[in-house]
Amino acid sequence: MNTIKNYQFHYSLTDNTNQPIILLLHGFTCDCQDFDPIISLLSQSYCCLAVDLPGHGKTKVSGDETCYNMSNTAQALIHLLDDLQINKCFLLGYSMGGRLALYMTLHFPDRFEKVVLESASPGLKTEKERSHRMESDLQIAQKLENSNFKEFLLTWYDRPLFQSLKNSPNFARLIETRLANNPIELAKSLRNMGTGNQPSLWEKLAQNQIPLLLLAGEYDDKFKTINAEIASLCPAASLKIISKAGHNVHFENIDKFVAVVRKFYD
Repeated sequence: MNTIKNYQFHYSLTDNTNQPIILLLHGFTCDCQDFDPIISLLSQSYCCLAVDLPGHGKTKVSGDETCYNMSNTAQALIHLLDDLQINKCFLLGYSMGGRLALYMTLHFPDRFEKVVLESASPGLKTEKERSHRMESDLQIAQKLENSNFKEFLLTWYDRPLFQSLKNSPNFARLIETRLANNPIELAKSLRNMGTGNQPSLWEKLAQNQIPLLLLAGEYDDKFKTINAEIASLCPAASLKIISKAGHNVHFENIDKFVAVVRKFYD
């Protein structure tokens, strides 16, 4: 645990701190343990720092709900890196964590060597889209606060985006790990760092000079399209489609995921 102003960050950090460091940012409803299988495969070559984001896992927030938004969370993570004496590192983010990773890349470019964005987006382009999505996020947050949490998770993962994930033989175990989260805290995260409340990053993509690897699963048509557009707008970005995977690439095809990430960072 590290206390940074309004944040008491819970994280895992592998012992090999003399090796290149990767900061890993998980997705919505996950926590830092979501990356444990990846870390076990990467830890021989890399020091891995996986953090529970605000609203998730064992990280605790003492301030108001603005502490859960993207800009404040990004700044707090930079302070955490400072506290751990990590001046520069690799960065990897999945879904919500990928959106946050892209924000950090664009706003703190001197802190990251190379960045992997798994099933991520730069947000929504127009105010109308953001307003509509924000209303949807608020409704989902209310369900989180007022319904049976396991039933909520089963409904959440019943969306087409997660169809291939749901078909995984390990899906039941995934749900059990998600139940370790606090639904009240997840609702705060969704209200403040959901796609509806996220500032659009589309116009900043062309300015980026940090090497970006964009990963999308072959079954995830929505994010294949989004990431193809990112690659077209950002000269420093390259897109890799991972076979036999949907939105959660690192869970559905971990061996291919790790091989591609390792080759990019090396």
